[in-house]
Amino acid sequence: MEDDPQQIAKRLERENRTLIQQREIDLERSLGKFRVGSVPYLNGAPLTRGIEDQVILATPSKLGEMLQRDELDAALVSITEVLFTDRYDVLEGVAVASLGEVKSVLLAHRRPIEEAKEIFCDTASLTSVQLLKVLLAEKGMSPELKPLSSYSNLPDYALLIGDPAIDFLRSSPSHEIWDLGEAWYSLTHLPFVYAVWALRRGIDNKPLRQKLREAKEFGLDTLDYLISSRTEYDLEFRKDYLGWHIHYHLGSDEKRGIARFAELLRKHCDRQVFDPKYVS
Repeated sequence: MEDDPQQIAKRLERENRTLIQQREIDLERSLGKFRVGSVPYLNGAPLTRGIEDQVILATPSKLGEMLQRDELDAALVSITEVLFTDRYDVLEGVAVASLGEVKSVLLAHRRPIEEAKEIFCDTASLTSVQLLKVLLAEKGMSPELKPLSSYSNLPDYALLIGDPAIDFLRSSPSHEIWDLGEAWYSLTHLPFVYAVWALRRGIDNKPLRQKLREAKEFGLDTLDYLISSRTEYDLEFRKDYLGWHIHYHLGSDEKRGIARFAELLRKHCDRQVFDPKYVS
């Protein structure tokens, strides 16, 4: 007698659950001797699925400092860490990117942007500060950028990033919002890449590259589970944010976006900008 559809569905669910558990087991303690850092933000969760307990969490700027001191072998860092420092390779195929509105990198402003003389910036991400500088420069603006000391009692102009930016956006603020992901897309019609896996050169990291790719694949394969099980914000927001606003591919369009950003950095910044070196 053949199984009915309900029995077949239950068996497939059990088999899928078993496969997921096996993938989790395979990723446990899989990083071995390698030291890896990632961000404590919601958007980084799909890239460390299964290796969460083996990863050091810190802000992008802190991770960049740790890489510079060779305290990490790989880190999910702002793209500018790679563009401004010719000592890392970029893992192929993996990124934190958006094609348009991103929701977590934004300029909060009480008055028109064109009137800004100074903007206070969350310095946790160098990329966000440089992106703001480039976008404003393309509008013919060069306001003074200063460090933001606190998210409470925000000034008239403030650059906010990550989960604190989302918190602010969802608080019905009196400020208007300029989403930098949307602004970048309006300017270039390309994706913007916020973060990549930067790999320290000079070590044999082929096993590490494989595990980071496996973690990403596992995260995307179980994205519905991540969305439903995480506790940040509400379910509908997590669906919208992780399933639509953020994507995790580093393909030809994303590389063109990085190249365009590098071009504009060379135009508007006084630092040397290097071409990224991608490794699989």
